[in-house]
Amino acid sequence: MSRRYFGTDGVRGCVGEFPITPEFCLRLGYAAGKTLVAHEQLRPGERPAVVVGKDTRISGYMLESALEAGFAAAGVDVYLAGPIPTPAIAFLTRALRLHVGVVISASHNPFEDNGIKFFSAAGTKLPDAVELEIEALLDQPMGCESPARLGKAHRVDDARGRYVEFCKSTFPNELDLRGLKIALDCAHGAAYVVAPKVFRELGAELVLVGTEPNGVNINEKVGATAPAAIRDAVLKSGADLGIALDGDGDRVIMVDAQGELYDGDKLLYVIARAAARRGKLRGVVGTLMSNLGFEKAVERLGVPFARAKVGDRYVLEMMHERDWNLGGENSGHVICLDHHTTGDGIIASLQVLAALKQADETLDQACADLVFFPQKLINVQVPAGFKWTEHAAIADAVAAQEEVLAGQGRILLRPSGTEPLLRVMVEGKDAAQVLQVAEVLAQVVRGAAG
Repeated sequence: MSRRYFGTDGVRGCVGEFPITPEFCLRLGYAAGKTLVAHEQLRPGERPAVVVGKDTRISGYMLESALEAGFAAAGVDVYLAGPIPTPAIAFLTRALRLHVGVVISASHNPFEDNGIKFFSAAGTKLPDAVELEIEALLDQPMGCESPARLGKAHRVDDARGRYVEFCKSTFPNELDLRGLKIALDCAHGAAYVVAPKVFRELGAELVLVGTEPNGVNINEKVGATAPAAIRDAVLKSGADLGIALDGDGDRVIMVDAQGELYDGDKLLYVIARAAARRGKLRGVVGTLMSNLGFEKAVERLGVPFARAKVGDRYVLEMMHERDWNLGGENSGHVICLDHHTTGDGIIASLQVLAALKQADETLDQACADLVFFPQKLINVQVPAGFKWTEHAAIADAVAAQEEVLAGQGRILLRPSGTEPLLRVMVEGKDAAQVLQVAEVLAQVVRGAAG
């Protein structure tokens, strides 16, 4: 059965346009609640319960209320955690022994967008089969439990404090961050309170960027998808390094004292290198977008490497299938299964800092053995539902450009799971050739897309 509403990371879209409307979220809460009730084997007198968190978008208040009403109508209790990073909800779902976690966020997208994503009781993304069950119920009439069986709402007053302590617990007890000056960009998003607390309480001196959300400035020229802000902050303040999170705190990029950018591949390598030295690394999962130079560097560590489809849920699935403990995407999703069940920007950055502290190295020194192949990514705007694989012109262009690369590179075309974009990625040994091939292919896609 094909998906109608759920993408690679929940339900997402522009607020006020279907499906991100109050009515749909009401029905989504009810359908998810009824699915939850059907799946859980509850003890006598036990009520199913979910925890709901959100980022700082102004639309979060409206969507939260609609979801809460839907869950209550299904007889599910709701615990409200307020603005808090996505990975914090994965943690709280487990810590509070609840049945499902719900996050209201569109991650790195602009404030006009929002979305709903779910975590299981184990703190992992819901299985595809469960999401399809929810979708099936969305097409049925919505009901309501009897008044005595309606769900109740509760506020989790210590949600942020619990998460701060959890993040700190992943940093080695014998280490601290004293003497480090860190520029920290929270993207005016969900981590704007908890991230500064974590790094300050571990001893770092902070220069803060993106910690003044107003409901509409999330990800606006700040955060992991706008690295110029953290680079400028580092260079102007003389910080030792910079850390930039995205709007919901599940991805991270870093910059060094010279303003050099370190994406997810580089940060994964720093963590992998340290773990391999300790004999604690079973394998690394990247994606189809991971740089070939990263793959070669991991293999030089004597560690197996594999590529999953793009999307942190697919990385996580492969990690579980192979019983490997580290994986991620070059976009900055980094999953450290020894510490958390999902990608976490704060925890990933703490593992990088621990590796640097233990080896007494800078980011540049830790990545000295990592040589990236030139790579060019062009995002081409396409109509919703654009079936690019059915266009002969695109297939012919790809075949022609693969001949140009002559076996010294690779081409990857893939649709975004969250936006109407077709991503054109080209990688090879010759930077000028890579750029030319990518631009040729992007132009063909634009023509095919009209």
